[in-house]
Amino acid sequence: MAARGYLSQYFEGAGAKVLRGTEIDPAVSRGHEFQGVDAFRVFLGTPSEKEQVPVTYIWMDDEQEEPDRLDLHGTWYDSRRGKGHRGPEYRLYYPAAAEPVVHRARDGDTLFLCMTAERRVLAILCPAGSSTEQKLLWLFGLSLTDGYELNQRALPADGGRDIDLAAKFILGELGIEPEEPEPDALDRLVDRYGLKFPGTAEFSAFARKTLKGIDPRGDPDAALIAWMEHEEALFRSLERRIVAGRLTEGFSDGDTVDVDGFLSFSLSVQNRRKSRAGWAFGHHVEAILRAHDVRYRREATTEKRNAADFLFPGEAEYADPEFPATQLTMLAVKTSCKDRWRQVLAEADRISPKHLLTLEPAISEAQTNEMQASQLQLVLPAALHDTYREPQQAWLIDLASFLNLVDRRVL
Repeated sequence: MAARGYLSQYFEGAGAKVLRGTEIDPAVSRGHEFQGVDAFRVFLGTPSEKEQVPVTYIWMDDEQEEPDRLDLHGTWYDSRRGKGHRGPEYRLYYPAAAEPVVHRARDGDTLFLCMTAERRVLAILCPAGSSTEQKLLWLFGLSLTDGYELNQRALPADGGRDIDLAAKFILGELGIEPEEPEPDALDRLVDRYGLKFPGTAEFSAFARKTLKGIDPRGDPDAALIAWMEHEEALFRSLERRIVAGRLTEGFSDGDTVDVDGFLSFSLSVQNRRKSRAGWAFGHHVEAILRAHDVRYRREATTEKRNAADFLFPGEAEYADPEFPATQLTMLAVKTSCKDRWRQVLAEADRISPKHLLTLEPAISEAQTNEMQASQLQLVLPAALHDTYREPQQAWLIDLASFLNLVDRRVL
C-alpha cells in the first residue's frame, strides 16, 4: 500500500486547555482573549508589539455533521508589556467577528490551539468530555491539566503520528484531506471503467481483488481496515481525475457563468463521498462474512418494517417465535456514529444486546456508557481500540470476537 504520511506534514504542534468563563462568556467578561496560552509562543514567537496572525475559529460538537468555522485573524501580544517588574505573558485576542463560534463554548469546555504547517492557527473549541475532545487529545498526544494553562506538544519535523485510518478520520472532520500517492491499481481501474465511477458493489470488489496479501479469515479486523483504506485511496484518486476534467471544461456558457451548475456539481461530489463510504463499509463487511461462511441476511426486515444491516442467521429464523432469541444476532454498520447510533435501538426487538460495528475512533466515555446502558455493544476493528480510554477498551470487542460469537450462537 502507498505510504500514508505523518501528522507533522499538516501541523507543527498543538496544545489544549480548559476554558474559563472570563475567556468566552460575555456575561462574565468582554475581554475577548484566550488566557493561559503563553506556551504557544514556541510557535508564534515573542513580538515586542501586537502582531496579527491568521486564525481559523472552529466549534465542534458530537451532534454536528459539519463544524462551524470562521477564517479570520487574532492578535498575539504580551499582556504584561511595559510592566518591567513582571515577566512577559502572551495572550491571543480574538475579534468580535469570531463571537458566533467562540461564544458557543462554556466555562469548563476545551480549547485546542494548533499551528498548521501553513502557519495558520486553528482555535478549536469543543464541549468538555465530548468525543471531539477525546479524538483531538488522542490525535496530538495531549492531556488536560487541572489548571487553565495550555498543555502543548511540538511535533517532530521528520515524523510524528502515522496517518492511519483513525488519524485520517479525525483530520477529515477538521476539513483536512491527507495527501497520498495514487494507488498502483488506479490505471487498471480507469482502463476498465473509464473516468466514471462504477457501482458501489463493483468498486468494492475491484478494491479487494487488487489488494494482495489480505487474509479475511485469519485476520478479519486487519482485512476490513486494509480494504477500506485501499478503496478510499482509489476513490479519491479517481475523483481527482474526474473533477479535474470537469473543472477544465469550465462552468460557463458564452459570457454567462453557470453558478448553479457549479454548485450542483460540488454538492454531488460531497454527497457521493458520504454515501459511498457507507456502502463500501457494508460491502467489505459482507465479504468478510462470506469468507467465514456465516449465515446471514443483509438488509433484513424485522418488526415495524425496520431493516437490520445484517441479521444472523436470517429472516425466517427471526420471524419464527419458536426459534430461540438467544441464537439470534444483529449487526448494524456505520462508518461514524455521532447520535445516529440510537437509531439501532429500534431495530430487531427480539435481540439484546444489539451490536454496532463502526470505524469511528475515540467516542466519548459518556456515549459508550449510554450505549452500555441501552444494551448496545460496540464493535471496532482491533487497530482502533487504542484510541479509546482504558476503561472503555475493556468493554469493546473486535470483529474477530464478534464472528466467534455468531459462530457459537448458530451451532
